[in-house]
Amino acid sequence: MSNTVLEIKNLSKRYNSQWALRNINLRLEKGRIYGLIGKNGAGKTTLMRMVTGLGFPTEGAVVLFGKNNNNCLKDTARRIGALIEYPAVIGNMTAKENMHFQCLMRGLPNFELEDELLELTGLKDTGIKKVKNFSLGMKQRLGIAIVLLGSPELLLLDEPINALDPSGVIEIRNLLKRLREFENKTILISSHNLPELYQIATDYIIIHNGEIKDVLTHEELEEHCKSYISIKSTDKNKLAVALEKGLGTNNFQVMPDKSINLYDIPDDTEYIGQVLYDNGVVVTKLAVIETSLEEYYMRVIGGDVDA
Repeated sequence: MSNTVLEIKNLSKRYNSQWALRNINLRLEKGRIYGLIGKNGAGKTTLMRMVTGLGFPTEGAVVLFGKNNNNCLKDTARRIGALIEYPAVIGNMTAKENMHFQCLMRGLPNFELEDELLELTGLKDTGIKKVKNFSLGMKQRLGIAIVLLGSPELLLLDEPINALDPSGVIEIRNLLKRLREFENKTILISSHNLPELYQIATDYIIIHNGEIKDVLTHEELEEHCKSYISIKSTDKNKLAVALEKGLGTNNFQVMPDKSINLYDIPDDTEYIGQVLYDNGVVVTKLAVIETSLEEYYMRVIGGDVDA
């Protein structure tokens, strides 16, 4: 049985003469959290709208659970839950009343599910407190609880931690982790908070100007983001030989600017300088580089762009 929850094939979306998405190809597997990364206007929300049926592609197809979403929207809509832009909550109602209202609207007879989801999202003890008096984090958690009605298998969350205080961010983080670990949900989450995505995502999708620039797992990202020593000398060939013979390593890479990235970092970095000096290498640069998700993102999209 296939673990593929969502497959996007050659999808493009045009608004008048402007292409919002171009030739998108993606595959999402069951039980993983995908971080969708891109600046404002990159196409994140548009992509989610195409998946949920709130918009239709100009070209290509969205295949959910093995079915083309254009032809089977009613069947697939029951298996997905989406929180796009703002939670659909009623301020003058309590959390319990909001959940009850949504159950009635959706024709869900199992009202016990309300309490289960409120407990799962940490809102069961909010009592008679009106939602308009909730913190942003509480409202976002209620929005997710509503999204979970009907037990969707795929969740699409557009900026669920936007404008939250640190405690609210932690609340949402822990909730998403629980949904994956204990409910085996597949989650596609967009966010500008890249350090936070780094803590929860199992996979990353980088989108820029409507095009997918990179898709990688957390493990692959760690390989790209590991610390290294950047070394530059007057003779890169002599430098490479000195690293191999003097340090006994070939775990380095020659870069286009003729510098070398050394990925074996000793406790005493001064030792590297001494070894290179002893081997007659004139060093013009030696620096320890720490690479983050933000830096990798910038490297992928190119230029100094605000994520």
